[in-house]
Parts: sequence; structure tokens; C-alpha cells
Amino acid sequence: MDALSQAITSGISSVPYKKNNSSLVPCHGLSSLILRQTRSPANPSSRISSVRASAIQHSKTSASSIDLSDPDWKLKYEKDFEQRFNIPHITDVLPDAEAIRSTFCLKMRSPTEDFVGGYPSDEEWHGYINNNDRVLLKVIRYSSPTSAGAECIDHDCSWVEQWIHRAGPREKIYFRPEEVKAAIITCGGLCPGLNDVIRHIVITLEIYGVKNIVGIPFGYRGFSDKDLTEMPLSRKVVQNIHLSGGSLLGVSRGGPSVSEIVDSMEERGINMLFVLGGNGTHAGADAIHNECRKRKIKVAVVGVPKTIDNDILHMDKTFGFDTAVEEAQRAINSAYIEAHSAYHGIGVVKLMGRNSGFIAMQASLASGQVDICLIPEVPFNLHGPNGVLKHLKYLIQTKGSAVICVAEGAGQNFLEKTNAKDASGNTVLGDFGVYIQQETKKYFKEISTPIDVKYIDPTYMIRAVRANASDGILCTVLGQNAVHGAFAGYSGITVGIINTHYAYLPIPEVIAYPKSVDPNSRMWHRCLTSTGQPDFI
Repeated sequence: MDALSQAITSGISSVPYKKNNSSLVPCHGLSSLILRQTRSPANPSSRISSVRASAIQHSKTSASSIDLSDPDWKLKYEKDFEQRFNIPHITDVLPDAEAIRSTFCLKMRSPTEDFVGGYPSDEEWHGYINNNDRVLLKVIRYSSPTSAGAECIDHDCSWVEQWIHRAGPREKIYFRPEEVKAAIITCGGLCPGLNDVIRHIVITLEIYGVKNIVGIPFGYRGFSDKDLTEMPLSRKVVQNIHLSGGSLLGVSRGGPSVSEIVDSMEERGINMLFVLGGNGTHAGADAIHNECRKRKIKVAVVGVPKTIDNDILHMDKTFGFDTAVEEAQRAINSAYIEAHSAYHGIGVVKLMGRNSGFIAMQASLASGQVDICLIPEVPFNLHGPNGVLKHLKYLIQTKGSAVICVAEGAGQNFLEKTNAKDASGNTVLGDFGVYIQQETKKYFKEISTPIDVKYIDPTYMIRAVRANASDGILCTVLGQNAVHGAFAGYSGITVGIINTHYAYLPIPEVIAYPKSVDPNSRMWHRCLTSTGQPDFI
């Protein structure tokens, strides 16, 4: 199991997440990476944050070589960007791969009909995506590096077009449906919407004419564990699975070596693999894709980003996130009622997110009941004249109650580090929710003020629910586009929503480092406006 974990963790670097304020410093041509100033509890004075190590390495041979004094630097940057975001195709290693007319037909036809008289097609249909269609990655033209949330390449914030591949069905496909054996796996932790994605991958595969569809139980582990057998999938099997949470196929972390996985795929005759998971799972999928290319076997490996943490680069959001924010409202509302109903009541809610504070931020903003929101990206002090506890005292004196929302990765600098890792190679975080609850009780006891603290951790309740309507739609489109991408011959890609449009991206570009909340973004400013909290440094 350790072998795959090593492949996964090697694909994602350990990177610093904290950044703050809006001061821009020289970019030195490092792609669109922004070096922002940050302040840490240990050093309240501003300092320049270190650039994410993986991002530097990722850009070292590309954007870093572009001379911004060169009058043609924009053209060179755009060309470099196009090369980086070019999506792999099976013809890269199998140039003789045959392209045939698409069998994705929306005319009335039974999904189980055999191709006796040739492949059906929508010859007059204008619903196919041209291979040259593109989606714009960045849509805001910043006029100054000091604008809120500005991401600039040079000091003038010059407009540079960054285009990525549009997702959808192609007129030509590279797999004959009757020769396809498609497999689906779900890895990592549970997430609302897993069953929705599985359902629409299966339904779309059947519309193409695929009959041999299987689910690999319990993630990558299912490729090596002899006690785990493939689960045959069909529209009949998956018809109603979206009505419940969890995963029909089960989930797990870790797995066998990449070589063992590809060996198993060859033995089983799998030539399409759909991988549902987060950053670590996608790193594993990319390793599988590269091994298949190395062996020159015709296999399409397509990822669907799954994380309620919403920490996948470039994408508007990942499936499960909207549902998580919605479900978090129940916990926050319960904390508010408990706090508001008690004498000097304080409600503490800890939400998921690891090192990204998107759920805590969005849930706090949506609820309107949170007084203090703490996320990993924004440093804070607990004690002292500008600390969280001092402000909590002010809230109790003026309002009589308070609600605190903390992201699970917040405040890790206050906790003892264990260096423990889970099966996916993720650092096991300390429980800051319990810590701040204890520190709050201790603080108010020292100042002889009675309080009533209630602590709520809805983590596993949120993960296990079914997807809401918004996520249901997102999962449907992601599942469909994953199949379209595989049949179009693309591999080593993932599908996501970019500026409200669906696009394909090469896996390495979305796992270079986890996305995190920008403390200078308008969304974080909106959250601060809602909570009314001060700077805790």
C-alpha cells in the first residue's frame, strides 16, 4: 500500500498556505504566481512569504525563462501556457490509432441496441465540440497589482489570454464501444455527489454503446485485494443510487503500486478508467496514465475532482462543496441557538477543509450568525490585546453570546505536531476546535466570567449526505464530460467547471498545490464584513 502513497505524495508538494495583505513584490517571471506579504503570529511584522516549492519547480523551465523586458514576452508566455495546458491524447504514443464517427447519438435509440447496421450518428446535429474550442481561464482584467485579489504576471498587470480546452462530445472518437471495458473507482473520503457522478458515467457510457462497465470496490485497493471483486454496472443498477449519500463502490485511501495497478488493468482488459478523488487520488491517476503511455497501451484515464474542501486549482468549485456549505448551516444554526439561549453562551463549530478555509468562509458568510471565522490562510493570535479571546470577551459583554466557526486546519501552530500521516500521505491535523474550546473556558475562568461553551463537529454528518440540487447538476455534467473526454481519446486529464464553463485540464496543472483562500480576495473581505471581526494580530 505504501507504493501508491509515495506516488501520490510525490505528485503533491508540501507547500505553505498562509499569505496575507495585498502588497505585490517582483514576480521574476514565475508564471502567474503572486508573492504576497504575510504575517505570522510569531512575527507580526510583514515578511515576504516563500513561494510554493512545487510551483517554482513547475514553472522553472517555462514561465521563469521569459524575460519581461522582451517586447514579445506576452506571445511567448501565451505559447508556454498553451503547451503546459495541452491535454494528452492517445495518438501521442499511438499515432496510428483509428478515429471513427461518434456513437454519441441523441436520436431515439435503445441504449442496448447492437451496432448491426453500423454505428448510429447524429450527422446533422450541431451539438459536438470542436477540438479547437477553448475556455478562458481568467476573466478579470486587473488594472493594478493592489486591486483586491489581483493575480498579475508583471507589475503593470498586463492582460494575457490563457485558454484551456472546452469539454464535451467530439464528432470523432477513438474507441469502439463494443471493445470498451470501462472501470470506475472512488478514492479518499466520502463526499456528497459520488453516487451522482457514478450514475452519469454509467448512463453516458451506455448511450455511447458500452456494455462492459464495472466498478472497482474500495478505491485503488480493489485492484490488488483478491477478496474484492468487480461490480457489474448498468443503468438498472445505478438508476436510483443518487438518492442516497456515500459511494456505491466504497472508498479507501492508499493502494498497491502503480505498476501493479496497470498490470491488473491489463489482465482485466480495462481500457477506460474513471477516477473520482481529490489531489492525492489525481496524482495516482496521473501516475497510472504515465505508466500506460510508457507501456504504449491504449487506455484513457480520466479524473473527476472530488473534494468538499474545494481546494482543486483553477476550478470554480468541486462537487460536494455546495452541499457541505448548505449542511454546515444546520450546525452553525444549532450553535447559534445554543449560544443565544444560554447565559453567556458561546457556540464553537469546526468544519472540514484541511488547509483550505473555503467551507468555513462560505458557511459563515451564508449563515449570518457567525461572529468569528478562523481559517488556515489567515494567521491569528488567541491571547493578547488583539487576540481572539479578547474579542470574545467584548462580544459577551456587548451581545451576551457568540458563535465561532473554525476550519479544521486553522490554528495548527498552537498544537503539538505529531508528523503522523494518513494512508494518502496527508498530515493528520490536530483538533483545534477542542483546543479553542478549552482555551476559551480557561480564559473566562481566569477573569471570573461565567460562560457556557457548546462544541459541535458535524464533519461526518456533512460528508455522508446526498448531494443537493446544485451539486446534483454539477455531478451530472462532470460525469457526462468525463466519458466524452475518454471517448475523444484524451487521457491524463480531469474535468472541471471554469468560469461557469466545463473544461478539460492536464492533471499535473491542477495538483501542483492545493488551492487556498486568498486573504485579499473580495470573498474573504465579504466574510469579514459579515462577521465584523477585527484583525487578530
